[in-house]
Amino acid sequence: MTGKLLAIILGLSAVLAGAGMYYLQVYGFYYEVEPKPGQDVALLPVGGETPQPIAYSSFQAIDADSSPIRYRACFNTDLSEEQLSDFIPVDNAEPLTAPGWFDCYDAVAVAEALKSGQAQAYISAKNIHYGVDRIVAITEDGRGFVWHSLNNCGEKAYDGTVVGEECPPRPQQ
Repeated sequence: MTGKLLAIILGLSAVLAGAGMYYLQVYGFYYEVEPKPGQDVALLPVGGETPQPIAYSSFQAIDADSSPIRYRACFNTDLSEEQLSDFIPVDNAEPLTAPGWFDCYDAVAVAEALKSGQAQAYISAKNIHYGVDRIVAITEDGRGFVWHSLNNCGEKAYDGTVVGEECPPRPQQ
């Protein structure tokens, strides 16, 4: 009888721990980002160092303090391809997935649009966190998506290899 009771307790503990980890990973750490009109969506101009805000509407975003790459956002814009040509494009951008409950952001659809040429990715801000760049993708029909991506320095810093002199010094923790 003691063995059965112990097995039941262990089984319930495992189920509760698994459910808790799932909740924390998918829901627990995320929060909605309050829109800051004129500041939420910006692109880095060719030859510039300061991102320039662009016109947008229907902005939605989520973030989490547990990781610098959990930021995701969606918006709409009326900018034409000609107007967007003033900003730095990003080649081979790979959108990161978002929780399923964040309906406006579909990383697979964004990746397909980027691959087919129906969308173009741009750099929004370099080193928004150490080793992390903000990427904005805009489709031909004006839908926009934002995510954070590790840059070369971030990939090196977080996988444990020597960062090197080409990267800025890492801020003190």
